Amino acid sequence: EDLWAPDPPSTSHALAGAGIIVNLSASNEYIGKDSYRNMLVLSTSARLLCGYVYASAGEGESSTDLVFGGHKMIGENGVMVSQSKRFRTDILYGDLDIKKIIGERRRRTTFCQTEKASYRRIPFKWKEVETKLSRTFDKAPFVPSDQKMREERCEEVLSIQSMGLKKRLEHTECKRGIIGISGGLDSTLALLVTVRAFDLLSIERKQIIGVTMPCFGTTDRTYKNACKLINTLGVQLKEIDIKETVELHFRDIEQDKDKEDLTYENSQARERTQVLMDMANQMSGLVIGTGDMSELALGWATYNGDHMSMYGVNAGVPKTLVRHLVAYYGDTCKEKPLRDVLYDILDTPVSPELLPPKNGDISQKTEETIGPYELHDFYLYYMLRFGFSPEKIYRIAQIAFAGIYEKETILKWMKVFYNRFFSQQFKRSCLPDGPKVGSVSLSPRGDLRMPSDASCTLWQRQLEQLK
Repeated sequence: EDLWAPDPPSTSHALAGAGIIVNLSASNEYIGKDSYRNMLVLSTSARLLCGYVYASAGEGESSTDLVFGGHKMIGENGVMVSQSKRFRTDILYGDLDIKKIIGERRRRTTFCQTEKASYRRIPFKWKEVETKLSRTFDKAPFVPSDQKMREERCEEVLSIQSMGLKKRLEHTECKRGIIGISGGLDSTLALLVTVRAFDLLSIERKQIIGVTMPCFGTTDRTYKNACKLINTLGVQLKEIDIKETVELHFRDIEQDKDKEDLTYENSQARERTQVLMDMANQMSGLVIGTGDMSELALGWATYNGDHMSMYGVNAGVPKTLVRHLVAYYGDTCKEKPLRDVLYDILDTPVSPELLPPKNGDISQKTEETIGPYELHDFYLYYMLRFGFSPEKIYRIAQIAFAGIYEKETILKWMKVFYNRFFSQQFKRSCLPDGPKVGSVSLSPRGDLRMPSDASCTLWQRQLEQLK
């Protein structure tokens, strides 16, 4: 009667440390009961953060007054892993991820596990063998594969972002928004969110200043798209060419302008941020940040450059989701000019555009330098959401990306991910405010209270053993 009791034994078992609850039940059948039973298994496994194995009595029981259907289910943290058909005699198999269960309990502050003397603990050992997994792993865990669910997710995320910014604007009594527009995906999404927030506040869009700041790496394509986007949305366009200012800065610090090193790149990013901050001071405005969660995870941002703003609307959005949010906005908007420019931005390679173009085309492509974002987002999700080890993430990544990436490629970029994630925490430790939109967040004030000098040794040691 565990599922049906108001204070079931499984609650006490779970709080004593049980990760898997097995319920041998004598639940008879009547019309509609299977759906209710299904809901109880799912809700119990979600509430107790456990694996719940349920087996009802079946064929062979007396049918004097009742019929038993042999309903079998395996639930895990609110998800149905496997379920049998009723009125059949068979064996049900399914995978339960114990480390995932432990990770969920560690994250949940309300789950207070305690040792209880009344429980008898029986130790046992089993032979460890590698089995074929029946479960699958989505290669894009932040993005629903089902189109209807994906569209609903996109609308929800845009609403969370715009409502977060709306609240900040109200609190600061700010009527102006200052945002740098590059013609890339991140700044495009940030501007779309800003427009939504201003519309919600009934503030005219001309109070938003879209600033384009061309420099050494800006291409005609991104520059034109930035201007088209700003004008199409009815936002005020401000163009400030920063080449001369950056060159003057190079002279001040004795930087060779032909030496295209890190100083060459970061000087441009910091100059852009200085322009935006000073404009905000002039206009009593709010600088809206454009950097996304994937960039923050990898530290792919200039410290005190594009890393800094007054409110970062994209801070909780991974790169793989940014693309779908912009696509969703384009698919659902009624204005053809806006739709056309959004589609062209989606078709543009991801780049910070800090190095001069070659033959008019973008020469600096982010994913050629730090690796594919779809891999990094996969690593990020399973590391932070469930606390999986590099060994486990490597195994499931090979399953998720089978036929797309070789295992050597997966391992190569995993090493880059862990190295950058740990070494770049100092940037995340002083992040501006920004809304959390999903179950993974990098906020130093919330989900990721990680010291800036945390050691990566244990993770690196495990990575070196992988083949």
